[in-house]
Amino acid sequence: MEDTPSLHDDLLFEALTPLGFWVCVTKVYWDVITKIKHPIMDGRENDVKETLEDPSEIRRSKSDQNVYLFYKPERIGRWVCVVAKQTNGNGFLITTYPTNAIKEGTRIWPK
Repeated sequence: MEDTPSLHDDLLFEALTPLGFWVCVTKVYWDVITKIKHPIMDGRENDVKETLEDPSEIRRSKSDQNVYLFYKPERIGRWVCVVAKQTNGNGFLITTYPTNAIKEGTRIWPK
């Protein structure tokens, strides 16, 4: 019987958010983010994991109630933003990037 790769074989990291759901990040998808979407995030896996686990603020997306934006300051006037989606109790990374502005949307954490 041939071995088929599972999500866990390709898992780069996972993080438990303060909202109580896990966000899983695969090596393949991390490459898409760091090679195509936001190369500036290359090598910043720990920053992303810390932002998901211990954000300073979480906002709900205005366009999708299942999408959350996690923010953690990296210096004055600059944040790491991690965008994740939760479906059926599971979470996955949509994107991550540095930003100088917190997006609109309802702040849901801390209350």
